[in-house]
Amino acid sequence: MRRIQALVVMAFLCSLCLIFLYSSLNLHLAHRHRGLSQLQVSANSRSEASFETLSTKPVPTYLRLTPTKDSTKSVPTQFTVNPTPDLHQAAVFAAIKKAIPQNTAYWNRVFYSGMGRLDKGGNSTRQEGLDWSHCRHNPEQLRTNIHDFTSYPELHQDFLLGMECRNPPILIDQPEKCTSEDGETFLLFAIKSTPRNFEQRQVVRETWGREAVYGGGVRVRIVFLLGSLSLEEPDLSQLLVFEARHHGDLLQWDFHDSFFNLTLKEQVFYRWVLSRCPKVSFVFKGDDDVFANTEAILGYLQSLEPNKISKLYLGQMISTASPLRDSKSKYYIPPTFYDGPYPAYAGGGGYLFSGSLIRQLYSVSKFLPFYPIDDVYSGMCFNALGILPEAHNGFQTFDIREQDRENPCVHKNLLLVHRRSPRQIIRLWRSIHNPVLIC
Repeated sequence: MRRIQALVVMAFLCSLCLIFLYSSLNLHLAHRHRGLSQLQVSANSRSEASFETLSTKPVPTYLRLTPTKDSTKSVPTQFTVNPTPDLHQAAVFAAIKKAIPQNTAYWNRVFYSGMGRLDKGGNSTRQEGLDWSHCRHNPEQLRTNIHDFTSYPELHQDFLLGMECRNPPILIDQPEKCTSEDGETFLLFAIKSTPRNFEQRQVVRETWGREAVYGGGVRVRIVFLLGSLSLEEPDLSQLLVFEARHHGDLLQWDFHDSFFNLTLKEQVFYRWVLSRCPKVSFVFKGDDDVFANTEAILGYLQSLEPNKISKLYLGQMISTASPLRDSKSKYYIPPTFYDGPYPAYAGGGGYLFSGSLIRQLYSVSKFLPFYPIDDVYSGMCFNALGILPEAHNGFQTFDIREQDRENPCVHKNLLLVHRRSPRQIIRLWRSIHNPVLIC
């Protein structure tokens, strides 16, 4: 009898143990499922939570990740710009109207159509307020206005379809970049980069783009300007968030990062500066594969005569350029798109300009149709303000003689050379700062 009772007790205890283990297992699996669900990144939205597996630090609210192809769910632009000055004056555009011929090419017609409305007191600004997901041109409209539109290369067709898209959401912002207790920003490096160019950005940070207070107490800061990769490319978003949080110098917008979108990148940078860094004295805008001589640049800027400080536009001047008609060229422009010479401009590898001009440049850019080559478009904007580029032999955007490319003494007297590999940039930087170098 006692054996039977003992067996019953043991069976009861075993049942309790099994029930407890089963409940614990279900609870563990449910918790694990919820944890995985919270960490999953869907194809349509990569949330901040996905990055928190990499670090215990909270992700700042201004670091947002949104895929390029689904802009309807993008984070809205996090900043606003004060009203722009009234540019409804024909005199403002008198210079560029002299430089741009009036003819039947599409860009020329769009430009003069806007100028005609401006002359009559109408509104000729581009449609910046258009919803980012509904801003593209109707293809039929383009085929009607450009008879050979369908023969254009795909890149040119895509540029034209998005020519009125001007307000992409910002994905990674640096709202505190120019706010500090150690003085205003004297020089801001605004470097055009792409998401995948990690090595180029890092070598710039370690050499000529180092943020610091330099001789004379002038503060230098840097931002890298990025668009987004398509969803057909590897997802680098978490790496970019880590880089942005670690270095505090990335700006990224939700548009495809391509050569023809550098003009859009320029305009959104103007808007960012007006909101985040409005008191910057000077801006250096350039590529991430240039070698810049920071001390020489600062020395030049500090020696400027007072009458040049507010209207500086300095670089390697290109004054007799025209569109290239070779369809295999990176800079190819179809004759039916633009016809005429280019206004003088500074080579896009790198140039300097006054920070006080940014508000006017941004205002002018709202009236000028986008152009697929960014340094040409910059020249148009400056030209509209009546400002021509000033040539400086220290800017060598087309490189220097081959026999001088490893000579530190030659580079010590230059302001910029384009282009150099990351390894070459480090070697040159160390060479020109070698205390035993005698030039």
